[in-house]
Amino acid sequence: MKKLFEPLALNNLKMKNRLLRSATWEGVANADGSLRKESYAIYDELAKGGIGAIITGFTSVAANDFYFDGMMRLSDDGLISQYKSLADIIHAQNCPVIAQLALGAYYRTLDDGKFRQVEPDHMTPDEIHLVCDQFVQAAIRAGKAGFDGVQIHAAHFFFLSRFISPAVNHRTDSYGGSAGNRARLILEILSGIKSAVPNLHVTIKINSNDFTPGGLDEETSLSICRQLSSAEIDSIEVSGNGTSVAGIRPHRNEGYFAGFAARLAATVETPVCVVGGMRSLDTMETILNSTGIEMISLSRPLLCEPDLPLKMQRGESSASKCISCNQCYSSRWHKCVFRKGMK
Repeated sequence: MKKLFEPLALNNLKMKNRLLRSATWEGVANADGSLRKESYAIYDELAKGGIGAIITGFTSVAANDFYFDGMMRLSDDGLISQYKSLADIIHAQNCPVIAQLALGAYYRTLDDGKFRQVEPDHMTPDEIHLVCDQFVQAAIRAGKAGFDGVQIHAAHFFFLSRFISPAVNHRTDSYGGSAGNRARLILEILSGIKSAVPNLHVTIKINSNDFTPGGLDEETSLSICRQLSSAEIDSIEVSGNGTSVAGIRPHRNEGYFAGFAARLAATVETPVCVVGGMRSLDTMETILNSTGIEMISLSRPLLCEPDLPLKMQRGESSASKCISCNQCYSSRWHKCVFRKGMK
């Protein structure tokens, strides 16, 4: 029988329990991706809260990614020392850390020095290869900074998610057409990272469904995940477009991606993690023991209660106080608007 609070050993990753902090947007970094004191404080609090491992918020691989303000970045060697300090803070609490490597969009440099967003259909092969190299170089920096792993962000309709989606990618060359061709870029990124930094745990976050007309559906996502598993990715985190469903309540409507994650876990040997609406200890353990799913990811509950894992482990709490109001998304730095009133 699997227990939420038991150690778990994966390839290049040892966790003290089966709970992951899923990558959560913070938006507190400087324009160049350097870290502010608020970043260190956020992760120190999370690490002290008893989580098994932390996946950082959206960390861009490109210096010219203008998709968001406040993105963390691993796009320059000059940033390595700051991210090493971040990793050290998290490791001090016996907690491993994984950098979520992402690209909001691809921006082409124009002759006048300005940048223009370019969709997958209109990218040159050299530009696609550049993106691959950006991910690999960012993973090398993460390794030098002492991170335990990296996560390839191919969900939520950011660049890689759009690249693998048939609703967006209509290329007719080796990077388009079939699901296998659309997945070629993420498979090349995976291969490049594993070759360059073999001691890292390499995971991916992927949509179970784009919930978009003509987009990635469950069968196509399963097909791509099987390719990733064959390419020896170390774990897969299941998510989907239209995340952060409102009004989640314990024992009523938890785990809205768990069904797909269970299907995936039954078809691949790769460890599967699921995020999305998990609130109660007994529901999470039921999912673990009724499926092949190995890990549970939390996002909003940890904004509300960063120490929720400790509370659950000590028997002080059986369910999150998060009411899924989603007001955190309209607050500064995505903070829970009720935190001051929480005890």
